Amino acid sequence: MDGLEVTASWYLILAAALFAIGVAGVVVRRNALVMFMSIELMLNSVNLTFVAVSKDLGLIEGQVASLFVMVVAAAEVTVGLAIIVAVFRKRSSANVDELAELKG
Repeated sequence: MDGLEVTASWYLILAAALFAIGVAGVVVRRNALVMFMSIELMLNSVNLTFVAVSKDLGLIEGQVASLFVMVVAAAEVTVGLAIIVAVFRKRSSANVDELAELKG
């Protein structure tokens, strides 16, 4: 079964598809939670790219960069979800278009 080997290009294609789905989620949807999940999907696709290229080149730097991205994503989830919950409690809606009137 030599023809069924999974190479780094398969992972890169998957990462590109996940990133495209994330971009579509941010552009199309107006719900803050869905946009937030789409951004997380894009971060995870970048992590997949880092790890796939790192494995293909035989280096460890991509895996280290992926670890840093996960740490930043965890902090972003904490702060972002706190802001979304606070806005939802105040306005009873997580629609981004309604939040545009908060500009002042």
